[in-house]
Amino acid sequence: MSVPMIGKHYRTGLPIEVEVKDGRITAVTELEMSPPVDCLPWLAPGLVDLQVNGGWGLDLNTAPLCPDMVVQLTRKLQSQGVTNFCPTLITNSSVRLAEAASVIAKAVRLNPDAAEGIVGIHLEGPFLSPENGPRGAHPSQHIVPPDWEALSRWQDAADGLIRIITLSPEWPGSASFIARCCESGILVSIGHTAATPEQIREAVSAGAVMSTHLGNGAHLMLPRHPNYLWEQLAADELYGCMIADGHHLPLSVLAVILRMKRNRAILVSDAVSLSGMPPGSYHLHIGGDVVLTAEGRLHLAGQPELLAGSAMMLPNQVGYLVEAGLSGLPDAWDCASVHPARLLGLKQAAGLEVGAPADIVSFNIDGGKLSVLQCWKNGRISPQSRE
Repeated sequence: MSVPMIGKHYRTGLPIEVEVKDGRITAVTELEMSPPVDCLPWLAPGLVDLQVNGGWGLDLNTAPLCPDMVVQLTRKLQSQGVTNFCPTLITNSSVRLAEAASVIAKAVRLNPDAAEGIVGIHLEGPFLSPENGPRGAHPSQHIVPPDWEALSRWQDAADGLIRIITLSPEWPGSASFIARCCESGILVSIGHTAATPEQIREAVSAGAVMSTHLGNGAHLMLPRHPNYLWEQLAADELYGCMIADGHHLPLSVLAVILRMKRNRAILVSDAVSLSGMPPGSYHLHIGGDVVLTAEGRLHLAGQPELLAGSAMMLPNQVGYLVEAGLSGLPDAWDCASVHPARLLGLKQAAGLEVGAPADIVSFNIDGGKLSVLQCWKNGRISPQSRE
């Protein structure tokens, strides 16, 4: 029996004691205590990040990737309250994708932390739009139409770990490809797309379940209606992922996504290797010379108006939604925890309930600044969260 955790329930604000045994929550008891309870930290279920490219100088998309880097990233994320995540591989050559997927699978085989923290690989590309704008920073020379044989090779290299694939349904035959992915247990997300509204609807009918960083990876100018953004917003079947870092989407767009998607709204970091690094000038293998500002905005050195990726982790995005008044703490946290866990079918979707995995985060929040104090994975405290 581990030591009980005491804090304020993130949804009710009431003081609670959480008991854990064998990696599961065995009791959640409200405590009778006199005010003030403000001295107690908040307690909430672990965060789940569906899109992580790297962080702290660690990059999943540079070669050669080694298992130790994957393990380091897993542990760093746990120190930020992220108890489950999807390492994300972006558009690359077929050989490089297979190599990277194989290394992630090796890390999962060899290391318990990686095995417990990684819930599947997110393959973002290479079946994306070749058009400038929707393609984003994905290298055009590796953009190709959906190819089941190629995906099968990557899945074999990944030991079956590919769990999410982001694609554009604008390619001929996309609907049948999406249906085949669904049959094999791969979740399909629409993203980096120039698809027509009709193609979006066909993708949803075929089984697509999510929109990747909705509102980003798009043309700078669109017809007012119809267009692929309206179509995805209106599709109740689709979970809507959003990057709430104050740079990728204006508050009005975040508000619309939250209202339209409700319990299917998901926060993702889409973090690149410079997340967690100090402000300054850097060079990336994709994007070239970039600048990370003190405000967390990552942009091209020669074109400050163009973003070069996301550099804000999930706890900070939760704090951003709360400080902006777009959401209360309970719902903002669920966007980064319960909602993505539900999409993946994880038992963590139960939250702080008896029987749920003891993936628990304690934190303080002051305005928009959210500070993770400790993180437990299956009832065991993350070593880095003690530092």
